[in-house]
Amino acid sequence: MIRAIVLAAGKGTRMKSGLPKVLHELCGRPMLWYVLRSLRVAGIDDILVVTSEELESGIAPFGVKSVVQKEQRGTGHAVKVALASMEPRGGGRTIVASGDMPLVSEEIYRNVAGSLDGNGATMALVTVVMPLPSNFGRIVRNGGGDATRIVEVRDATPAELEIDEMNAGIYAFDEAELRDAVTHLRDDNAQKEFYLTDTVAHFVEKGKRVRPLLCDDGSQLLGVNDRAELALARREMNARLCERHMRDGVTIVDPATTYLEPELQIGRDTVIYHNTSIGRLSEIGEGCTIGPGARLSNAILGNGTTVRESVLYDVTVGDDVAIGPFAHLRGNAELGNGVRVGNFVEIKKSVLADGAKAAHLSYLGDATIGENSNIGAGTITANYDGVNKHETIIGKDVRIGSNSSLIAPVTIGDGALTGAGSVVTKDVGPGERVAGNPARSLPKK
Repeated sequence: MIRAIVLAAGKGTRMKSGLPKVLHELCGRPMLWYVLRSLRVAGIDDILVVTSEELESGIAPFGVKSVVQKEQRGTGHAVKVALASMEPRGGGRTIVASGDMPLVSEEIYRNVAGSLDGNGATMALVTVVMPLPSNFGRIVRNGGGDATRIVEVRDATPAELEIDEMNAGIYAFDEAELRDAVTHLRDDNAQKEFYLTDTVAHFVEKGKRVRPLLCDDGSQLLGVNDRAELALARREMNARLCERHMRDGVTIVDPATTYLEPELQIGRDTVIYHNTSIGRLSEIGEGCTIGPGARLSNAILGNGTTVRESVLYDVTVGDDVAIGPFAHLRGNAELGNGVRVGNFVEIKKSVLADGAKAAHLSYLGDATIGENSNIGAGTITANYDGVNKHETIIGKDVRIGSNSSLIAPVTIGDGALTGAGSVVTKDVGPGERVAGNPARSLPKK
């Protein structure tokens, strides 16, 4: 049985923010979200997060147990607080991870836990070779390659400061041994804190093995302490997301200016151009063209759809749709197959059936538009009377003339036509032709 303790109670003062550090986002998700996801993918579902009082109120959406570290007395104290709230499990293992390390992969968590297998090790820890000088704790090894101490920079001798193998802050323990070890920690150090790293020396004194696990990819072990490091982590995570989709058959013309979030679905042979962002669980079909300059959030697109220089929030779009440039779709708008939405068209909470077109300079709010109807340039649905929103219903094969104003609630029947500049205040019957302000019925030809 493996469970995890995630340390997330740090004040994060270098972030200079009222928001707890681990809730700062990269690529649309909080740092803590990535740590928990990697642990879960590694097969670890029993997770306890050590929080501050400020963070405790924001931990519920993550679906994990938590405990508050009321006094900030170091990592060793945080683990002791966590263990006190956990039921002991004989023969179990405990991973200790940091909530401000969002780039750590599930493989690292699996490997550090597996490093306790079959070699008599009581503790394993992840290490990395870093350029000097560095503020990371130094790993001191014995002749057999086991770790004998971790020396914090403030407590290191000049010779120890020359060591370039650093502590990454990720550990695995035999749980029973960890419970005993934290009771022996002391705060006689420069920071007057209880260091979890002192468990290494404790185990060595007891004749226990501590196994270092050297990670050859230092980019995974970046800890975030300020906003500059957050930007570095965001860039690395975004590069990973782009690479994954490119290897799955998506063309990303310029990954450096394409911004993705986790949990996206993007079909093969879709092309994403520069200055494009896609987020919030969007689903993009196959053979689409997105960008340049597009922004999508919670957008579901069918196959073969094009979105250029446009913004789509909370929308569903069918196959072979053309959107943009400079269109704005929002508020659960729905577009059927073969729809055309052109430049400077805004669509809010409206449904456009298959083949409908709004090519230029229109606002369509709270509207339902039938198949193959055409909305002329400059048309608006006046859906708000100052108190309530009202619906506009347009049938199929309707032609709405340029600069028409449709004053909701209003229904325009199948095959009807409005003349340019019409102000439609009353329902229009099927096949009827109206024009004027207010619009009146025209004689049939």
